[in-house]
Amino acid sequence: MPRVSDDRLAARRREILDGARHCFAEYGYDGATVKRLEEATALSRGAIFHHFKDKEALFLALAREDAERMADVAAQEGLVQVMRDMLARPKDFDWLGTRLEIVRKIRSDPAFAQAWAAHNDDLEAVTLARLQRKREDGSLRKDVPTEVLVTYLDLVLDGLITRLATGQSTDDLHAVLDLVEASVRAGD
Repeated sequence: MPRVSDDRLAARRREILDGARHCFAEYGYDGATVKRLEEATALSRGAIFHHFKDKEALFLALAREDAERMADVAAQEGLVQVMRDMLARPKDFDWLGTRLEIVRKIRSDPAFAQAWAAHNDDLEAVTLARLQRKREDGSLRKDVPTEVLVTYLDLVLDGLITRLATGQSTDDLHAVLDLVEASVRAGD
């Protein structure tokens, strides 16, 4: 039997992740049945689960990928920029509904919550490190502990995600993000 190249395996994995992301975003975790995952990826269950142990492993892989993408942007440009990107290009963030599913699963599935905690810690660590650098260069307020600012920004992010995922108006959110950004900056 011929060996499949690593590039082809990676491409197939990417196809599965892309299709599954849309499926989870549209139907939620529970609604993303194996049949729907097969339809969304145009692959058989055997092909899907050759790459992922089960549906939860697939979902966690998506969540991890999204957290890493957010961490990269947060490290380079800040968490407020992540939020601005969400507003500017909402179609690039079709995982917002998936993020709500993550919250639901964290509450109802202790094993999932433990697996997710490690990935969330990575984003928080990147954000904390960036804010500490900003504090050192004098552009971040010093009267509030950096950890409190990380929690504040994370709460704003959760609120933004909820608002976007539930289809609420985004008309005033650019001004809200301006306010958030101003609230963490050092005074002149």
